[in-house]
Order: sequence, then structure tokens, then C-alpha cells
Amino acid sequence: MHQPSHDRIPEIALEWHRSGGSALAMVVDTWGSAPRPAGSQLAVSHAGAFEGSVSGGCVEGAVVTEAVAAIGSGCPVMLEFGVADEDAFAVGLACGGRIRVLVDPVGGRKGIPEEVLADLVRMRAERRPAALLIHTCNWEHRLSDDTGDGCGQAVSERMRQDRSGMEGDWFVNIHNPPLRLIIVGGAHIAQPLVAMARQAGYDPFLVDPRQGFATRERFPDTRISHDWPDEAIAAESPDSRTAVVTLTHDPKIDDPAIVATLATDAFYLGCLGSKTTHRMRLDRLRLQGMEDVGTARIHAPVGLDIGARSPSEIAIAIMGEITRALRQAGAGA
Repeated sequence: MHQPSHDRIPEIALEWHRSGGSALAMVVDTWGSAPRPAGSQLAVSHAGAFEGSVSGGCVEGAVVTEAVAAIGSGCPVMLEFGVADEDAFAVGLACGGRIRVLVDPVGGRKGIPEEVLADLVRMRAERRPAALLIHTCNWEHRLSDDTGDGCGQAVSERMRQDRSGMEGDWFVNIHNPPLRLIIVGGAHIAQPLVAMARQAGYDPFLVDPRQGFATRERFPDTRISHDWPDEAIAAESPDSRTAVVTLTHDPKIDDPAIVATLATDAFYLGCLGSKTTHRMRLDRLRLQGMEDVGTARIHAPVGLDIGARSPSEIAIAIMGEITRALRQAGAGA
């Protein structure tokens, strides 16, 4: 997967640490209309370079200054910014709310040990869910991928909700596997959809046995499979962090993809086509033994009803519906 830099903050922090020193800054608490949620991260190098965001630009300058100092001292520091402060406008948090930011030097006397960060990077590369646990009193650091370390059942629940935050004195920073979007059919809609999915943090995977549609020229820097969709989807093993969209209008291609997806834990399945097309699709699936309780998972016609007409507008509608399924229904989130 080619991850955007804003999705590689732990990896960047490890690289910068090994080339001179770095710190991880993490939002641990928010109140009111804070611009970024708990778990948002910023990597800072010893030279003051930074990647990521803890406030959408509001307090980054102040955090970078404190991070460079923490790299030198080797000790974590907890920062708090709020609109009630006299210097609220100076740090840019004039939109209201408060945030608390933990600045954690890598490899420092009390900061996150290099081996813990390296293990986190390895778990992320292996698509394994991980929680970085930091005790904000004694600065103990540990990793958990289950329910038994540090905060018990709370870790599992936060992983399910994809929600970092404080549990007593522990800060639980959730690192779930990257989201995936399997797109069946290299149609014109697929081109803006791939780009939008990538910007939204998804790893797009294009499946189309018609080699003239799924080409490197039309889909640069994209994983492509020319296998039949049922085979490609089975090999990809969709999980609760995976969405699937079919775009071909060809039952020989779309139907096997639908059947294969409904046998998985994919949190979203959307299919292009009109209401009439979908009724015909359901009839075909029933003849294959699919029950209505299963096919009820299908979102069709695909996408939010926003009056979309152009390929880009349809892609926006699709990503909007996928986002709603992920964030509001709680599946995979």
C-alpha cells in the first residue's frame, strides 16, 4: 500500500529518530469544538521538521517548539491549549474548545522506547490492530493487540470504535489496520473513486478481468488484479475494515463479486445500477440460493442520493455513503 504521509506518522517518527532524533505529539483529550480528535498525531524531527496534525494548524507551531525541547531533554511533556487562555489567538485556537497534547520523545529517558515504536510500525505493516498504551504518571509504554494489557476490556472496545482516548491514567492510542476499498470494474467512475478513496485513507484495490479497462495508464500507483472478482476477493480476505463497490453493470463480473463479498465481514457493499437493475440483480441472486437477509446488506443504487451526475460527483456520493456506513453504523469502526 502506498500510504499518504499523513497516515505514516509512527513510521516517519521512527525514521527521523534513527537519523537524529524525533518526538511523537498526540492529542489525548478534547473538549468543546476542538479541531482534531483524540489520537491525532504529529511527528517532529530534532531539526523542527514536522508531519501530521494535532489541531489542523491551530497550535502546531507551539507543539513543534515544545517537541524539539523534549527531544533534547528526553522527557515527555503534557500541553494544554484552550480558547479561554489569554494567548488563544496567539496559538490559533480561536474556534473554541480545548485540547491536551502529549509530546513524547522517541528513545528518551522517559519517552517512548525505540523498540516499542519499531514494534508498532511492524504491527501496522502486518495489518494487525494495535493500541499504544502510555501511562501519563510514570510514562510506562506498552503495546496491546487484545483486551488484557493496561486497560482491559476498554482497549478492545476502543479498537472496535476506532477511538483513542484516556482510560484513567492511561492514554490509549488506537492503530487499526488501514481501511481498504475493493473496486470491481475499471469504469470511468472508478478513476475519481480511486483518488478520493486514497485521500480518505483507504487502500484502493481494483479488480477487473477486462484488461483494457484496468490499466496502469488509467490507474497509476494502484493495485490491480485481472482475476475474476470472486477469486480476487477471496484472496484479499475482506474484513470489517473493508468496503467493496461493483461498477461494471455486467452480471458475469458483478454477481460473483457480490456473492464472494457477502460471505465476508466487509462493512460495506455497494452496487452501481438503477432500482430496476437492482431488482433484477436480487432475482438472479435468489436463483443462486442467496437469502434476502444476506442481500439486504447491499447498498443499491450505490451512493448517497445527492443528485450526482458526473463520474466525480458519483464518486463523491459513493465515498459519502461508505463513510456513513463506517462511522455511523459502527461496523468496522
